[in-house]
Amino acid sequence: MTLILECIVVCFILLVPCVVGIANGIENAAFLFERDVQDRVIAMGLITRERMAKNKKRFKIFTLSVMVAFVIWAVYGINGARGFWSPFWQIYAIAMAEGLFDRFFIDWYWVGQTKAWTIPGTEDLKPYIPRKTLIVKWAVVILGNPIIAAVIAGVLFPIFKR
Repeated sequence: MTLILECIVVCFILLVPCVVGIANGIENAAFLFERDVQDRVIAMGLITRERMAKNKKRFKIFTLSVMVAFVIWAVYGINGARGFWSPFWQIYAIAMAEGLFDRFFIDWYWVGQTKAWTIPGTEDLKPYIPRKTLIVKWAVVILGNPIIAAVIAGVLFPIFKR
């Protein structure tokens, strides 16, 4: 039950910066779009490249640092995982929950099926997540998450042996 709640929390950690990113204008989250959309938004004068780079940096720093810190705290602190395999499986489960949430809820539903992420003047560039990008994103979820889980569990193994 605890692991399920932790999976929900990590999805929320991803969701909040997305909501904040688009709250004051979708152009503020343009860095999450493909290059052609970014270039169009800049050309339309909705945001500068510098501002977009700053927003991207803030988003990544907040999201990744909070997510990694939470996962480590949850797995080792709350759940008391020790060794390599127990933390690996828990980190992997949490990472997969986040990845599936991102692919299905954020990418497929929120970006692809609603108008919340539509930037006026870029509708001709839809779908915002082209097939090639989607394949790469799915590869990261399927192939990258076990690697990320193994790296985190491996790096922390000497500290949390037993």
